[in-house]
Amino acid sequence: MPRTSTAASAAKATEVAEESIFDAPVSKPTPAPKQAAKFKVRREEKEKTISEYKTTKKSGSIFIMSQKNVTIIDDGRVREIRYCPSEPSIFKDEQEPDARRAPVMFTDGRIFVRPDQPNLKEFLDRHPDNVANGGKRFHLVDEVKNKKIEMDKEYVVVDAINMIRTQPLDELLAVATGLNINIDRPVEEIKHDLLIFAKKNPKNFIESFDNPVIEMRAKISQASKYQIISVSQDGVRWFDTNKLIVSVPAGKDPMDVMVRYCLTDAATPVVKELERQLGN
Repeated sequence: MPRTSTAASAAKATEVAEESIFDAPVSKPTPAPKQAAKFKVRREEKEKTISEYKTTKKSGSIFIMSQKNVTIIDDGRVREIRYCPSEPSIFKDEQEPDARRAPVMFTDGRIFVRPDQPNLKEFLDRHPDNVANGGKRFHLVDEVKNKKIEMDKEYVVVDAINMIRTQPLDELLAVATGLNINIDRPVEEIKHDLLIFAKKNPKNFIESFDNPVIEMRAKISQASKYQIISVSQDGVRWFDTNKLIVSVPAGKDPMDVMVRYCLTDAATPVVKELERQLGN
């Protein structure tokens, strides 16, 4: 076979191959499978229909509130209120002359008001003996509010405990020193004592971090421990020269006096020297 014919055949084959490549359908990337929608939990919060009021102190099995000459300030006026079941208003001047009062009775320190007793609820809500109005006899029981207060307290405790786990050791030691906790022990023992303090005083513990008073107390405690200063009942002095830094009035705690002094502008040179000798 002639060489020209072979070359022509090869060129034709190449051309056909190229056409087949460009003419072939382009495959589209397979879309990622859609994630299934998360299951949504439905809830129906039911409103509390019955209001509960509770006496602040034990008052026997039955306590009947006095309704004689009970007055409140309403729009700048002194008005008498009383509970009359047949009257829509609690104000005496808006009630019928022959309206009859009904006893407002707490049983075992509690009274429950139904939704169909709006006048009784208003009477209790506006009564001067209600804690919400500055009284001391009874209060509305708000379970949601009480639970929120309780949860907030628990959250503070949790936050305080988490700080023991997450704060750098140097900061924990500074706080421990400021709280007069012995730090010349294994770290776990120090953290254990901090944990006890945090549970009893979570808010104070959290506020101890970045607290200039606690930080200064830690510095002064370290300075006394390593004989940079000497602390006595009559004053605080430099250990090596016995030169007085600050005198302590009779009956005052030397450490407290030194801390307050070191937080003033006048003590800036003293604080700088303490930090220099402590290696800070």
